[in-house]
Amino acid sequence: MRFYETRRFIFFESEMKWKRSDMMEAMIRVRIGAGDAHYGGQLVDGAHMLKLFGDVATELLIRRDGDEGLFRAYDSVDFLAPVRAGDFIEARGRIVEEGNSSRRMEFEAWKVIAPRPDISESAADVLDEPVLVCKATGTCITPKANQRK
Repeated sequence: MRFYETRRFIFFESEMKWKRSDMMEAMIRVRIGAGDAHYGGQLVDGAHMLKLFGDVATELLIRRDGDEGLFRAYDSVDFLAPVRAGDFIEARGRIVEEGNSSRRMEFEAWKVIAPRPDISESAADVLDEPVLVCKATGTCITPKANQRK
């Protein structure tokens, strides 16, 4: 397991999988910190999941094109379950279609660990069944001049 720390997140893992020769997938797992809670009940705003999807898209574009590219637009975003401080979220994405410079992607965010404040301040459980908290589709662009692969 690899990890590195940034100002707001600890990234525990990042992996790359080839599903077919034309489709790749990336995943990051993060712990949502108390500083990320935006609403009562330690609830995190939905835009936080979109930031994670942006990070996944960046990794996919770097691996595919050798460039960070640009996120052009989301086609759809569905927020399906609440995310709270202390949750561990796996954000996954994959390239599902390619044009000359466009990369269409699908994203999912899954809650895999949840805090258990009813037991103690530091208790948490690995969920037997991860919970899908958000899914989205979108298009990223890597200008032809910036593509190195």
